[in-house]
Amino acid sequence: MAVAIRGAGIAARACAHLLANAGLPVSVDPVARAPVPTIMLGDPALALIRDIFGQPGLFADFPRVSRRLVDWGGRTATVPHGGVLLSEGQLQAALPAPASSPEGAVDFTIHAASSVPAGTMHVFGDRHAMAARVMLRDPASAREARIEAVADGWLYLVPAGEGQGWLLGVGAPIDGLLGGSALIAPGVDAVGAASTPFPAAPRLHLPMTGADWLACGTAAIGFDPLCGDGAAQSVREAILASAVVAAIAEGGDRAALLSHYQSMLIATMRRHLLLCAQFYADGGSGDWWRGQHDALMEGHRWCTGLLAMLPEPRFLLDGLRLVPRPVAA
Repeated sequence: MAVAIRGAGIAARACAHLLANAGLPVSVDPVARAPVPTIMLGDPALALIRDIFGQPGLFADFPRVSRRLVDWGGRTATVPHGGVLLSEGQLQAALPAPASSPEGAVDFTIHAASSVPAGTMHVFGDRHAMAARVMLRDPASAREARIEAVADGWLYLVPAGEGQGWLLGVGAPIDGLLGGSALIAPGVDAVGAASTPFPAAPRLHLPMTGADWLACGTAAIGFDPLCGDGAAQSVREAILASAVVAAIAEGGDRAALLSHYQSMLIATMRRHLLLCAQFYADGGSGDWWRGQHDALMEGHRWCTGLLAMLPEPRFLLDGLRLVPRPVAA
């Protein structure tokens, strides 16, 4: 079965790698999109990527973050937080896509970039983010991330090397958020204009499968950056998507396998929405915080209703392969 993959991000790279290793002919269309300015790969995400791509030393020499300073809902804390910092270009260079197979008929397509052949993207909340490059006044900030809730949103600061950092603002313009900041504002100086706003609320595309296609990565679901699990989630989606396609190629029940894929991703979004709702319930007490929390809980209830109408999962992952789930007696 010949598989086409649309996209150039981590989900597309992982799908291409896994399917090529499974012996399927793969062609890649690296659909262009606006690059992410910086990526922080937490240690669990980094370990997963190293394992999938068989590169145990991947990004070992990149700058690391060792702690996170948090000011959330009036409570402050310093917690351990291991991860590496890199650009999307560096990630793509380290995870090259396999050489495309000769052009010909395509039997199945993985959409790891917009646009998807059918359906609608459902968004749980009304918030956007902006990013800006800043100078770090405190040298200690070169090894730490900072996150802070303020009256009308939240700020997230990560170092970017050479005394600089990337500042993410969610909910209101960055200047306005910094006006209410006690943790982050004293330690930064702006050096660049803020980016254009981009979506920061969780989102889920339905349907995310068709008879000869599925959506993967952020084309299928997008996480709130507050939880910092987007990269790992894209890899997990790629593992499941590749296992589904490989099972179909081996003659598995196409409809059941695609239904399983969609169910697993809806369940993933349901868990993410509940986790996010807890953070937004604690971050602040103003109208903005209450509105975002309520939208997240409404989405959680909606996903619960969707799952109630779907069959119980019939498969489970055994390594990188999907196998039938044992039936209880």
